[in-house]
Amino acid sequence: MSKVIIKECKDYSLDSLMEKINDAIELFGGWNKYVKPQDKVLLKVNLIGPKTSESAAVTHSEFVRAMIKILKSKGCIVWVGDSAGGAIAGMAPTAQALKVAGYERVVEEEGAEVKNFDREGVVAVQPESKCEETMYIAKPLFDADVVINLPKLKTHSAAFYTGAVKNVFGCIPGLRKAKYHRMAPEPLDFGHIICDIHRAAKFHLHIMDGILAMQGEGPTAGEPYQANKIIISEDPLALDAVAAKMLGMNVEDIPILSTAHKRNLGEGRLKNITLAGDYMEIPELHNFKLPKRFKSTKKLGNKAVIKVIDFFKARPRINSNKCRKCNMCVESCPVQAIDKETKKINYDKCIECMCCHELCAYKAVELRNDNLAAGIVSKLMMKRHN
Repeated sequence: MSKVIIKECKDYSLDSLMEKINDAIELFGGWNKYVKPQDKVLLKVNLIGPKTSESAAVTHSEFVRAMIKILKSKGCIVWVGDSAGGAIAGMAPTAQALKVAGYERVVEEEGAEVKNFDREGVVAVQPESKCEETMYIAKPLFDADVVINLPKLKTHSAAFYTGAVKNVFGCIPGLRKAKYHRMAPEPLDFGHIICDIHRAAKFHLHIMDGILAMQGEGPTAGEPYQANKIIISEDPLALDAVAAKMLGMNVEDIPILSTAHKRNLGEGRLKNITLAGDYMEIPELHNFKLPKRFKSTKKLGNKAVIKVIDFFKARPRINSNKCRKCNMCVESCPVQAIDKETKKINYDKCIECMCCHELCAYKAVELRNDNLAAGIVSKLMMKRHN
């Protein structure tokens, strides 16, 4: 049985965060079970790009501050690290993202250390899955004595949901992430790459910032949702199974989690997960908006989804009225499917990884269904459901 702790937390006030997190860790046996003085502890945040903490796209900076203070009080040396997605002028925007999210300031104020995964070197590992190439993972994951995953509770326009399991993709430094999107364009296959990272780099705890979550077309273009939850587990899949259920989804609905379950990454069956903390049953997040792509396919039932997903498929398209010509979408596309001048997308090349959509800072990349019949059917189904 895996254990998942859910704590109610209404804001990012420091005293409240520290109290709630410490109370939850006591239910696992206390911090002494995980850390000791002088341990180097890496906090692996969710730093998808240059987004503010209030955007709900990244782990909130005050959540990170609370973790630093807790660990420093235990005598630990604390690192905060990640690699952002996308590219600007041929480089991953991690340095800028660390500043915009507020981590740079928090780390300086609290006496911790930033680990920009793009600059720290890598360790070569052999993946367990059918991925044929050597995998290169950021070196701080192996230099740390303890690694704590700090995912954000968010939807994902392509993967439907992103949480503790998927957050480790940032352990792949810089622009190399695009290569893995090319290698595994299908979410089920991409799930194997995510599982390989988990197997290679050992995570000791997963503490989810679900206070200000993201709904709708996440992981960056959605809307903030006040969920007021901190979710903690030693098991990333169990945490995600509970969090996804709060949103109205199941493990089998989410391809990456489905692959993780088959790979025995953790416990994906709710009947085998014990809840503790402020909830003995999984709470529902009322009126939480799921991605349009998920809602359209889900109405037809799980068995029919695979057969009809192409019918309902929404493609990325760049809205010229919103576009600022920063070229983040062009440089972040793993298959170079976007024309730099016109911003038109070559759909014969496009693998629908949705990197352009999730990384656009101005929400100029929109998801549209080119199939008129599918659009009509989808609207009718939404109307009937409502």
